[in-house]
Amino acid sequence: MFKILVADPIADEGIEILKKQKDTEVDVKLKLAPEEIIAIIGDYDALVVRSETKATTPILEAAKKLKVIGRAGVGVDNVDVSFASKKGIIVMNTPDGNTISTAEHTIAMMMSLSRNIPAADASMKQKKWDRKKFTGVELYGKTLGIIGLGRVGREVALRAKSFHMDIMAFDPYLTEEMALKAGYKKATVDEVVTTADYITVHTPLTKETKGIIGEKEIAKMKEGVRLINCARGGIIDEKALTAGLKSGKIAGAAIDVYEKEPPVEYIYSDLSNVVLTPHLGASTEEAQVSVAIAIANQVLEALRGGTVRNAVNAPAVPAEILTLMKPYILLGETLGRTLVQLIDGPIKKVEIEYTGQVCDFNTSYLTLSIVRGVLTPITKEPVNFVNAPHIIKEKNILVNESKSNLIKEYTSFIKVAITTDKGRNSIGGTVFGKNNIRISRLFGYDIDLEPATYMLIIINKDVPGMVGKIGTLLGKENINIASLQMARKITGGDATTILTLDNQIEDKIMLELAKMDNIRAVKFVKNDIA
Repeated sequence: MFKILVADPIADEGIEILKKQKDTEVDVKLKLAPEEIIAIIGDYDALVVRSETKATTPILEAAKKLKVIGRAGVGVDNVDVSFASKKGIIVMNTPDGNTISTAEHTIAMMMSLSRNIPAADASMKQKKWDRKKFTGVELYGKTLGIIGLGRVGREVALRAKSFHMDIMAFDPYLTEEMALKAGYKKATVDEVVTTADYITVHTPLTKETKGIIGEKEIAKMKEGVRLINCARGGIIDEKALTAGLKSGKIAGAAIDVYEKEPPVEYIYSDLSNVVLTPHLGASTEEAQVSVAIAIANQVLEALRGGTVRNAVNAPAVPAEILTLMKPYILLGETLGRTLVQLIDGPIKKVEIEYTGQVCDFNTSYLTLSIVRGVLTPITKEPVNFVNAPHIIKEKNILVNESKSNLIKEYTSFIKVAITTDKGRNSIGGTVFGKNNIRISRLFGYDIDLEPATYMLIIINKDVPGMVGKIGTLLGKENINIASLQMARKITGGDATTILTLDNQIEDKIMLELAKMDNIRAVKFVKNDIA
């Protein structure tokens, strides 16, 4: 009998699914204080939450039997995923449940903005009749620029076409063929901001997308452009947006998400040309029913040893296989995650070569670990061994795998190469002993690197004094070097300097390093694989 604790409100349809099973005992206990959860969690096999309950380390430490945490929603910020992983607790979410709701909310915001509906409603409720003041604009024939063409972006495009809007879209993984088939134009960010009448963003919030629409982009836009953000706060720079709205360059904006939620300063509150909602993208009855049903079924399947769907921290492999393959799974993910942070440009192809005894394993699991590593830094949603193949397909990235049982330099060796529109780069590694993973080759250089959480990779000219200059700058910024190694092919040519660090490096330090004489490239890698 599986005991399941539902600690946050979810739709009755989901609870009913859990309760009607013959092998479950379900308790719905809402608004529990942390100490109350700690007192009872030891009796449960599964915990179902939304966003109110925080599955913190103290709670998980007390969870002696817990096998699954199910989040009825997308984010898992309220779950200590790292500690859950260490305890072998599967953490799963429902990433597809709010796609339609968010897309519809985007269209609703665009319509409200175009027809001044919120302001007209407020005026009528003040018993004022002023039709001329609230004259709007049509969507028909206008150009909608979409930045980010994932699940939500595609659904927005589909609905916008029904208004006979012309669609242009930017996504690093969108091909001309895909765009042509869908009936819209493939564009760059610059083309979107200079051409579109309406611009909506649907990307994850990453280092690359933060402020993707800022002061420079707004300056290039048409007079009277309208902007919509129902994705993540910070993708559109709030200060730049406010300035554009006040100047009249931007006719209006519809905003559902904010850099800080709830906002500390309500910077848009005095602007009449803004439509605001408090992060309601996923707040529909249907979305809540959808995620409740999905998480109920997922939790039951995982408890019974079936397929683990939408897990953010666990591969869908049998435990006995996982034990044997664990160091190679970790190596594969580390190779993928490291290399993708060292390259530029959208990924076209991932090539994986297995050599030696590692070929005796079912390498499809290892390939999934590498794909997960490649995707994690560039993808909004959590990537796991279940959804990785679907995400890689959506991004139109080709994955090739080859094997050779011939033992060469190492008993087992994994090589990963990534091709982008900027070129092809590779990384390789092995496992020493039972579980000591090593990066043994990078960009064609032979190295012996034990991966670290923070790594700085520098391509520089092989001249005297480089190590001293780099070390001096890092020391001045209180960045401690844990290890350092260099590799070169010929004297006086290019060399690779690899440092493992105790701290994360700020952007300004990266810029200072890049400006140094004889430095060709500087990249920072963060590996926080649980």
